[in-house]
Amino acid sequence: MDIIIPENEIEITAIRAQGSGGQNVNKVSSAIHLRFDIGMSSLPEIYKERLLKLSDQRITKEGVIVIKAQRYRSQEKNREEALGRLYELIDSATKVPRIRKPTKPTRSSQAKRLDSKIQRGQLKTTRKKLLTELGPDRS
Repeated sequence: MDIIIPENEIEITAIRAQGSGGQNVNKVSSAIHLRFDIGMSSLPEIYKERLLKLSDQRITKEGVIVIKAQRYRSQEKNREEALGRLYELIDSATKVPRIRKPTKPTRSSQAKRLDSKIQRGQLKTTRKKLLTELGPDRS
């Protein structure tokens, strides 16, 4: 489902990038800091609830999505990446999770499990007999 978010709901700020990049990093504010308030947005209520339930480190306790993009040296590319990540996060909340149908293990799988337990037990009993034959003198 395609959701369109008005630009006035997204707060985009240019900041200086961290890391390598030489003098360019010190001079140019090429990184993008994006903030999107879920509660104040025009998203449908069901999507807001799903977004707030997500355990994503980019979502603050106040319900604000904070994304920092600084991969590229150009501000425009970082802006596109930040918006792409925002839309990806919102898109993940629009998908309805599939309901799990409880199933029982098949008879053959139960039989295999029990057979492997019996085999393992027999292996351990054979080991026990070997240890008692050695006697207390051997370590």
